[in-house]
Amino acid sequence: MPDAAAAGSAASFGTRLRSAMQKHGQLCVGIDPHPALLESWGLNDDADGLERFSLTVLEAVGEGVAALKPQVALFERHGSRGLAALEKLLAAAAAAEVLTIADAKRGDIGSTMAAYAHAWLADGSPLAADAVTLSPYLGYESLRPALDLAAGTGRGVFVLALTSNPEGASVQHAGGADSVARRIVEAASADNAAADRDGTLGSVGLVVGATVADAPAQLGLDLAALNGPVLAPGLGAQGATGADLRRTFGRAYGNVLATSSREILRAGPDPQGLRSAVESTLEMLAD
Repeated sequence: MPDAAAAGSAASFGTRLRSAMQKHGQLCVGIDPHPALLESWGLNDDADGLERFSLTVLEAVGEGVAALKPQVALFERHGSRGLAALEKLLAAAAAAEVLTIADAKRGDIGSTMAAYAHAWLADGSPLAADAVTLSPYLGYESLRPALDLAAGTGRGVFVLALTSNPEGASVQHAGGADSVARRIVEAASADNAAADRDGTLGSVGLVVGATVADAPAQLGLDLAALNGPVLAPGLGAQGATGADLRRTFGRAYGNVLATSSREILRAGPDPQGLRSAVESTLEMLAD
């Protein structure tokens, strides 16, 4: 049985993600064990509840979607036992060959950034996922330890670029035609262009909210030129539809990995309910 900490592969993350999207569609299911969801599932808000919740989602829908995205903060709130539950989820997903994206949003400088990179991207780490989300707001190049380690282990990263929270615009839109968001997109595009790719999707992705509407066009963001995956949270409970995604992402839509969490998770704990919610979401994305 494969070890989650040895998930690195000769095939790049972009290659593996493209294959999963072609097989299963453009859906990533978030594993977000909010207290209210745990309660609605009849589970306790503790580490045991987290573990049962997470493994139920994996077993019910993991092999029918392109990726799973555990929200790290909701495991961290339970301390070491919560992180142990996350480790078990990552190991089980790796054994089932289900791609995982650790939604950790890490970002720092120097040796601290290198330590974060090792935790989430290094072979041998019990927290290693197939990809991790990163925050670039200490400067895109501050992420270099993670970018380089991901490339070396066959993993990927998703860099926050354009989020849908109201406060995000005060930073991400700053600079007008030379906005912060545009610089992030261009830097990620350059990394994908420089990589020795095998003719498929790059492994440096971006996070762009599914509900940002026409902001990419207004800021002049060329997301198609990224040649990498775009993680788009906000499908379902936050209001975005498949038609919204097509309008927002245009030529880049084929590289979009749409994320839905609460809309699908509310259909649990019945495995068939979860699978039906996934099928309905995939149909919406295909329309």
